Amino acid sequence: MASNRRTVLIQIGLFIVTFITTTLAGAEWCYMKSLFVGTKSGGVDFNTAYTWNDFLRGMEFSIPFLLILTVHEFGHYFTAMYNKIRASLPYYLPFPPNPILPSIGTLGAVIRIEDRVRSNREHFDIGLAGPLAGFIVALGIVIYGFATLPSAEYIFTIHPEYKQFGLNYADHVYKTEYTQGKTMDFQVGPTLLFTICQSFVTDKARIPNPHEMMHYPLLLAGFIALFFTSMNLLPIGQLDGGHVTYGLFGSRGHKIIASVFFVLLIFYSGLGLIKVTTPVETLLWAVPLLILFYYTCFGALKLLKRDRIMYALIMFAVQLVLSWAFPAVDGYSGWILFGFIVSRFVGIEHPPTEIQEPLDTKRVILGWLTLLIFILCFSPTPLLIEIR
Repeated sequence: MASNRRTVLIQIGLFIVTFITTTLAGAEWCYMKSLFVGTKSGGVDFNTAYTWNDFLRGMEFSIPFLLILTVHEFGHYFTAMYNKIRASLPYYLPFPPNPILPSIGTLGAVIRIEDRVRSNREHFDIGLAGPLAGFIVALGIVIYGFATLPSAEYIFTIHPEYKQFGLNYADHVYKTEYTQGKTMDFQVGPTLLFTICQSFVTDKARIPNPHEMMHYPLLLAGFIALFFTSMNLLPIGQLDGGHVTYGLFGSRGHKIIASVFFVLLIFYSGLGLIKVTTPVETLLWAVPLLILFYYTCFGALKLLKRDRIMYALIMFAVQLVLSWAFPAVDGYSGWILFGFIVSRFVGIEHPPTEIQEPLDTKRVILGWLTLLIFILCFSPTPLLIEIR
């Protein structure tokens, strides 16, 4: 009993800390109110001008964001309980804002399944419930966020220096000569859901520039939550999308889909990193590192070492040819870290279950609906961050 009480206190404590860190992050991203400021000597110090009101405004981001995250995790939790499978309450993972790395205040949240999941149907139900529940809340927040967008002049309250250019500020402020040494450029990538909302929900004159999306708390909370949802729904290993794919297509179908998707993800993450125009001194260390990365990732496919070397070299060669033939085509290097984590810690295959039973029609429909949610949420280039 004492151990259970201690665990619950830890979980509550982690939630409180995560609420504080995401609120601080919200104030920083949305309103440029940071706990840290640069010093004249080039160092970093605490911002003594940071106020309680700045913290309260950060809740405009943290509350909707943590609401989506919490509903997602409790979707897993209650479904596990319904299936009489013991599970822990969510463990929230805080990641404090800091002057070194951009932070949204958290690395997410997880629950721990404490009993063995014995059937493919139970895996399917638990895996599907989280993203489906979280998406419903995120959808409402995103639609409301777009429906209640302030006028385009709102951006001048965040960036008063833009006002000199009027509503054509985008023609000026994102050019290198203006931003050099001034700012960190943060841009969100396109998602199908955001595109639909921009077309049918909001006044097009109010749509924020992608470079300024972080200053709209509901849209930022919705976008990041959808990004987390899409990563969870990748049809790989024991991610939520892996459970859904395993339930819909069985062990063999899951293995084929997961392997193909993983290879495409790795290929896209490295596309354009090295080009025929890359300086020779960079090639000397970048080429071996990239091929080593591919070799390491292909270990998750359980290939022989010689085959891993062969496929790593083929992938690099194809990328180099593509970058030569189509110089403007680039992938998204942000997927490199995620691909490495999947290959080393998550795995590609789904472990077989003791009980195999066909899914009923209702579950099949929900499974395909969840795959549609993945398509709506996924962005091939979700976040672009450039320090100028």
